[in-house]
Amino acid sequence: MPPVIAFLSRMSADYQRPYLDALRAALPGDIVAPLAELSTVQREQVSVAIVANPDPADVADLPGLLWIQSLWAGVESLVSTLPVGSPPIMRLIDPEMSRTMAEAVLAWTYYLQRDMPRYAKQQARHEWRQQAYRKPSQTGVGLLGLGELGQASAARLRDAGFSVRGWSRSPKALDGIETLAGDAGLEAMLAASDIVVSLIPLTAQTRGMLDVRRLNLMKPGAALINFSRGPVVVTDALIAALDRGHLSHAVLDVFDAEPLPVTSTLWDHPSVTVLPHISAPTDHETAAAVIAANLRNFRATGRIPGNVDLARGY
Repeated sequence: MPPVIAFLSRMSADYQRPYLDALRAALPGDIVAPLAELSTVQREQVSVAIVANPDPADVADLPGLLWIQSLWAGVESLVSTLPVGSPPIMRLIDPEMSRTMAEAVLAWTYYLQRDMPRYAKQQARHEWRQQAYRKPSQTGVGLLGLGELGQASAARLRDAGFSVRGWSRSPKALDGIETLAGDAGLEAMLAASDIVVSLIPLTAQTRGMLDVRRLNLMKPGAALINFSRGPVVVTDALIAALDRGHLSHAVLDVFDAEPLPVTSTLWDHPSVTVLPHISAPTDHETAAAVIAANLRNFRATGRIPGNVDLARGY
């Protein structure tokens, strides 16, 4: 009987369908199916589950499960909902996602560096006024988080001529990029950056990291891009910093609640750009290829993969 892989997700059928198609194409010798389509015997044969926002009860319904492959780079919901003793989790590390995120970071950094929010406001007023040009080399960009996505973004910004600093929880060394760590390093990065880009995982330690105190540490007139998770930023504190002019603009792709409620004041705030979580969508085909390679390696070596430290939360 061919190997059986369970696909576990509470997302809509329309969301699941292209992933299932891509996974089945990348794993032609395997049965890849949602839990509801697997018989009791097949469920007992499952050693690997591919998941996207799974129901923990579905995970528990697989008695032979050895490891869990996430379809997403962010695993905070998995870590917070699965019980202690759950199988190891492998988060998705896809070079295409890193490329896409770096592309988005560069695009929206250019948007702020070239003063596009100000020109949009001038257009609304029918006002023709040329603003002074600021070179990339005169623009300090601080990256909050230097994992795979952060490192790819830092390199893209550096190659575009920006002055780049990066902060991570533990010290790292990157060519041509000033790297900082610890509380003092975070404060120094915030104070020195014209644009701060958040790419940090959401954990108990990073929830509310950009609060009133830390937003006040940012350079007057600086801007924020949040491409990580909404709760990393305290929304009320951000709005207050924008309202009093301490910060000039915020580009937000992630929020405390998604979709962003229609009643949210962020939609109409003159200093906020709202994006519908599109900075780095998972690519179905490349994700399936990465997952298929992980499975082949597991079957060839017997080594159970897992790159999520449950104590750290990512």
